[in-house]
Order: sequence, then C-alpha cells, then structure tokens
Amino acid sequence: MTAAIERFDAPLSGAAVVGGALRGMVRAKGGEAVLPQRVLQREVGLEAEAVSACARLCGFASEQGVPITAPHILAFPLQMRLMLGADFPYPAMGLVHLHNRIRQYARLNIGDRLTLTAKAGRFLAHDKGQAFTLETTATRDGATAWEGTSVYLRLGRPGQGDPAPVLAGDEADRLVEAWTLPADLGRRYARVSGDANPIHTSAMGARLFGFRRAIAHGMWTKARAVAALSPLAPLDAAEVEVAFRAPLFLPGQAGLYVGSAGTSRDFEVRDAAAARAHLRGRLTLSPEDSVAC
Repeated sequence: MTAAIERFDAPLSGAAVVGGALRGMVRAKGGEAVLPQRVLQREVGLEAEAVSACARLCGFASEQGVPITAPHILAFPLQMRLMLGADFPYPAMGLVHLHNRIRQYARLNIGDRLTLTAKAGRFLAHDKGQAFTLETTATRDGATAWEGTSVYLRLGRPGQGDPAPVLAGDEADRLVEAWTLPADLGRRYARVSGDANPIHTSAMGARLFGFRRAIAHGMWTKARAVAALSPLAPLDAAEVEVAFRAPLFLPGQAGLYVGSAGTSRDFEVRDAAAARAHLRGRLTLSPEDSVAC
C-alpha cells in the first residue's frame, strides 16, 4: 500500500517546533515501536540569497556554486515534521545523529525548482539503542537530482534490524586546515538551516542533555569539510558520507585531516590535539570533478 503524500508550503514555526518537542517528551510509552508511513513533500526554489548565506557560513566559495548539502537544509523542515508527529515513536529531543550520506546525480543551479520528499526508512541495529533512517530525495523536472539518508539513534537497549552503517577506510593523517569555531556558530547555523536544537544554540540547553556547553551542528562540520575538499567549481556528481563520532564544543578548535588524493578521499575532523575524531568521512567525486581538485 502506497502512503498518501502530504504537501507543505512553509517551514514549521518556532512555536510548532517547541510544542511538538514537548508533546514528544510526554508521549506515552509501551508497545512495539513503529516508524510512520507518512510521505511529506514540499516545492522549493534554490534562491541566491538563501543559498549564498548558508554557503558562506559553511566555507564554500561563490565559484563552487550550490553546495551539495543545500537540499538537506531545505528538506530539514520535512524531517522535523516527521519526528514531531504524534505517530513518531520517539521524542525528537535527545535523538543522536549518527551518520549521513548524500548523493548528487546532477549539477544544482541557482533558480532550480526542486520537489523535496521525506519519509522514515527502516530500523537499524546498534549496541547503544535503536537506530533508524530518514530518507530524502530531490527531483528536478521529474528526475532525481539528489538523495540523502540520515541515521538517528534513540539511546537505550540494543536495537533491531540490519546493522547500522560503520564508516571505515584509509587513514586520514595529513592536516590541511585548522579551524577556530566561534561561540555563536550554532545560533548562526540555526538561522540559515532551521535546526534550532538547543544543544547547538545554548549552553544551558546543551547542559540539559548532558553536554558541558553548546556543540556544533554535525551537518555544519560535514559541509565545512566538503567545502575545503571540493574543486573551485560546481560539482556535477558526487557522494559524501560521514559518521559523527564525538561532539565539537563551541567555542572550539579543530583540524581537517585527509588521506591520499583521488576520486575518493577519506577525511577526519579532529580536535586541536589531533587525539579525538569528531567526524570521519569519505568524499567521492566524478572523474571530471576530481581533475579540478
């Protein structure tokens, strides 16, 4: 049975986010968890001002065009609607973003009209709780231009399903950039992404969930690394996969480390002492794009 598509024209309001989060925290427990079958959709345009604001914050140069991570930001309101829905089995607050994979099949351009579709995927097994996926696609003129999969974790008893993805690969041991992250980075990224989770925007909010101070958004860290490792030209096709390892506290410092160059390149974001990995990733470019690096 195919689920009916629910269409939305506007992002969630701040009041709706807070209300949905509070409802989720008092949701009755019991019974077997079931992911909702809802399919959410919205039409969006790649508008120059909004794309440029996000690109600048994540370190993309204007010559790089529309960042590969831009559709994820535009689809985030749909993901939030799913997780804040009364039929979602877990509270949105407290979920851990474990893993994210993006595939871009064709160049994205300012002015494009995209149809974004989001749905819950499947349960995945993890030794620290129950993991699950959220699936997103972006189509343009009826053809899939972009896909994204996010894996989230509900902490608790070991989960059921196929194993959650583990990203392993070649060692990333060469420092290519050192970053200084300001205290307000979480609030600035929240303004362009709509992800106002208090663990990113407030030291007090972060402490409520066990962090000593606010932490950077994982998707900002991913985008910042991709910006540094991509050619100084728009990407035609690419894939970038990351595993989020440890929180990156704000304010803070971090380094971007890479492995050997090629169409596929492993990378890590580590702390200032290079002792702890915040993120591990792999960027795979098309042969044409990799020549430009």
